[in-house]
Amino acid sequence: MDSVNSPFNANIYGTQSLFSPMAVTTSGQSNLSHGPLTPSVPTPGAPTPVAVATPVVATPSAATPMPPTPQIPSVPAHSINASTPQLSVAPATPATPAVESSGIRPQLQNIVCTVSLGVKLDLKKIALKARNAEYNPKRFAAVIMRIRDPRTTALIFSSGKMVCTGAKSEDSAKLAARKYARIIQKLGFEAKFLDFKIQNMVGSCDVRFPIRLEGLVLTHQQFSSYEPELFPGLIYRMVKPRIVLLIFVSGKVVLTGAKVRKEIDDAFENIYPILKNFKK
Repeated sequence: MDSVNSPFNANIYGTQSLFSPMAVTTSGQSNLSHGPLTPSVPTPGAPTPVAVATPVVATPSAATPMPPTPQIPSVPAHSINASTPQLSVAPATPATPAVESSGIRPQLQNIVCTVSLGVKLDLKKIALKARNAEYNPKRFAAVIMRIRDPRTTALIFSSGKMVCTGAKSEDSAKLAARKYARIIQKLGFEAKFLDFKIQNMVGSCDVRFPIRLEGLVLTHQQFSSYEPELFPGLIYRMVKPRIVLLIFVSGKVVLTGAKVRKEIDDAFENIYPILKNFKK
């Protein structure tokens, strides 16, 4: 008797022998069928065949609920291949650290302005008739005139050009230039007030700490020069704004070359962090 077709093996191996392709009858026909199971009459003296159940495959219907759509798991960033297309994300701009404000504003010490009177002038007549005026053509070819309010000095040339110096503010400079033009008018000249322009501003301040000028000139030698045998201050030529600074070891700073007040303030705010790095 074949051991594979024995009913005892079916009990021992259980389901495995039921679904095994070796579970066939002695006649060589398979008990697997696509139809309903029919009882078979065993042949006398032959082993009892084992009935094999056909597995039932469930077909989806309208009443059967569909399983939920599986979600695609997120892929870690480190497992993304270089060839995988990615969205380009612009990097965040790093925050610019706030620059510490000095809290110091330079004081204007002098303003130089020019104006055209629009008429030829007789300097000898002006020197003879005007008060507070001096004229020495051998020394300087202009009349030097002074007024007390605002406390300024004017250089008046025969061509009608005038240079006014000594004012402490833009308004004072313009007021002084108008007063000089009015004096020239009272002397009998048809003077006008044309093309007023500020040519230079000088400011100064104190940072209140000593400065190592030797270290500053070594670090910023492209912009500065320091010759203590010739001049005790370091000359720093700033590019933007175009200002020249005189820096002294005591902490005093002089700024010159500005056309407007904002250039003086901006130049000092730019130089203050540098001076703080070279504090003694």
